[in-house]
Amino acid sequence: MSKIKNRLSRKLSIGLMLLAAPMFIVTLGLFFLQSRYLIREEAKDRSNSILKTTILSVRHYMSTIETSTNANVWLMEEHFTPDSLEIISRKILQMNPNILSCSVNAEPDMFPQYGQHFSIYSVKEGDTIQSFRETAYDYHEKLWYKTALKAGKPCWVEPFGEHTEGTIDHHEAVASYCRPLRLADGRLAGVVAVDFDFDHLAKTINEAQHHYPDAYFMLVGKDGRFFIHPDAAKLFRKTIFTDTDPLKNADIIALGHEMTEGSKEGTMHINTSGMRCHVCYQPVPGTDWTLALVCPDSEVLTSYHQLAYVMAFVIIIGLLVLLWLTNHVAKLAVSPLNNLLNMTQEIADGNYDETIPHSSQRDLFSRLQDSFATMQQSLKEKMGNIHQAARELRKRNEQQQKAIDMAEAAQKEKDIFIQNVSHQIRTPLNLMLGFMEVLHEQLKARGDNTASLSYFEKKELDDMTESMKHNAVLLKRMILMLYESSEAGASEERKCKREDELSCNEIAREAIKYTKEHFQGVLIRFETTVPDSLYILTHRVYLTRTLREMLDNAVKHSDRKHIMMRVVHSSTHILFMVQDTGPGLPEDAQHLIDKPFAKVDMLSQGLGLGLPLCKRHAITLGGELTLDPNYHDGCRFILQLPR
Repeated sequence: MSKIKNRLSRKLSIGLMLLAAPMFIVTLGLFFLQSRYLIREEAKDRSNSILKTTILSVRHYMSTIETSTNANVWLMEEHFTPDSLEIISRKILQMNPNILSCSVNAEPDMFPQYGQHFSIYSVKEGDTIQSFRETAYDYHEKLWYKTALKAGKPCWVEPFGEHTEGTIDHHEAVASYCRPLRLADGRLAGVVAVDFDFDHLAKTINEAQHHYPDAYFMLVGKDGRFFIHPDAAKLFRKTIFTDTDPLKNADIIALGHEMTEGSKEGTMHINTSGMRCHVCYQPVPGTDWTLALVCPDSEVLTSYHQLAYVMAFVIIIGLLVLLWLTNHVAKLAVSPLNNLLNMTQEIADGNYDETIPHSSQRDLFSRLQDSFATMQQSLKEKMGNIHQAARELRKRNEQQQKAIDMAEAAQKEKDIFIQNVSHQIRTPLNLMLGFMEVLHEQLKARGDNTASLSYFEKKELDDMTESMKHNAVLLKRMILMLYESSEAGASEERKCKREDELSCNEIAREAIKYTKEHFQGVLIRFETTVPDSLYILTHRVYLTRTLREMLDNAVKHSDRKHIMMRVVHSSTHILFMVQDTGPGLPEDAQHLIDKPFAKVDMLSQGLGLGLPLCKRHAITLGGELTLDPNYHDGCRFILQLPR
């Protein structure tokens, strides 16, 4: 068996390896090519993102200068006087630390008292601002003056070295933002020019954070001159085409032409200073300048060059892992035979709890194992069904026993109910029979002559008549309650509709009057905070029965002297409250108001239906009947109905 297993696993391992290795290598090759492309594109996008961020920084730097100038131009145009121009030019320098100097130049003969030319020049030297009035300075032929007049609108002009008169020094080279000045009548008054130092702008650009230590920015003008460059010797003196061999540096010349177009943006690869660099460039909005980010390929494409070594390492590790996997899979393919042998031997030895699992393979051995597993599972299912049937039979027996117990309890409750009904009916009937017998004997002794009856005899006769009437009412009420507690009464109540408009106070007074008529000597106090004009939409019959039963309950369980009905209201509900000073309802018996035919004292008067029927009526009327837990001098029941 061991030889068969090793031979099969070896063959399977070799076959799987021959099949999987080429596919693995081809897949990694495609992944390698795609990864190199994605890494190159990511590097390009990252450098373009850095350049765009820097462009925004440069534009923000220049925008602050434009804003500071434009915010004060209208003051110059409205107050175009020598003193005002000097004050406003100083104010422009104070508003923006990026501004190096401000020059306001008037048109010829604008101020005759100063001669043909008049210029205010304010310059910042450290924290000090100095202003000069230049009357002999011929500025009309200067580039920044002519450009502004020619354009007729604000513009930026090329950097120049004004203080050295043509001898450019990069530390003092400035660029100017020029804007024509016009008086209220539209007449040209002059030009205001605001300068900034390129050295300060270069520091701002180089402070921008990026992930390439050897990368740098360069800014060139429309003629290719370097305005910003790490090599100070090239600034303003040389262009991108200077000292460039057309044969060896054709890529640099092509880059120079692209950047001097002034409106193009893109990326290129060039060789400079013995390194291959990735260059992305973009024009500075509002100028003829172009800003470029120069990054060595060794930094930009570090991941690109390292990918080959990573891929070689992955291939070697992958082939080793693939070899291990194929060997492992081959062993797994033949392992079901050995496992099946071991498991069947365990079962043959008497270990019936041993479970034969299903195999995920579809070879001959695995199918054999599945057959054994299915056979074992079928046997377990049969035994499980037998056990389940036994459990269900036991459960049904328990349910039947519970049903028998419930039936016996229901029979006991029925017997008690019959006893209560018999007791309640027998008592008034006995009284009525007794009274009728006494009355009969007296009338028989007197004959037909009742005129000779004394006052006490007449009173006794009236009392007997009243007692018979009262007991008859009780019998009628008992019969009504029995009907309402039946399924027919409940069905009739469910079909009722709340369509009666009743006065809250009037219906309460009617219930009180009815109770007083049937209980002699009872005192019921009535209080209300509800106006007589307040009506509710309800059902008269069930509301009347509920209020009468609440009062009847209070009369039967109190001294009949301290009963009160109170009607109050809220924004959404009407509350009928009936309270007494009787013994109250024990806390452990308060749940009986929801249970029909249940009483605290089984020998007391009544059927135990009054309050449960009241609660059912309250729910039918859309409200609720509750016992106030905060009242401790007896019982206070609250009927809450919607307004």
